Amino acid sequence: MKKPESVDEYLSDFPEATRLILEKIRAVIKAVAPEAEESFSYGMPAYKLNGRPLVYFAGYEKHIGFYATPTGHAAFSEELSKYKQGKGSVQFPVNEPMPLDLISRIVKFRAEENLGSTKNKKSPDC
Repeated sequence: MKKPESVDEYLSDFPEATRLILEKIRAVIKAVAPEAEESFSYGMPAYKLNGRPLVYFAGYEKHIGFYATPTGHAAFSEELSKYKQGKGSVQFPVNEPMPLDLISRIVKFRAEENLGSTKNKKSPDC
């Protein structure tokens, strides 16, 4: 089996139900961070913003893996606590509603972080 070389090829290899979930996640990422550069890295769809990794996602038989680096997961640790996790990864079961709003907020957080607006942010009084 040939390894996919693009996000479109990657998505086309999945059964329809999983592919539709992956396409929704892709659409959320593009909507929240339209300036992010889409690529295919580490065998999965990858996004960079401001020259730095933003998020990755991957499809599996029973879950969708979402990778927002440790900072993205740490910032939303309470909401992500109900999902199986690893360092910098979370597994969203495909047989449950996909938390697209949560994914959107994580991508927004990571985008702001990559653009520098969550680090060294000064208050308007300065």
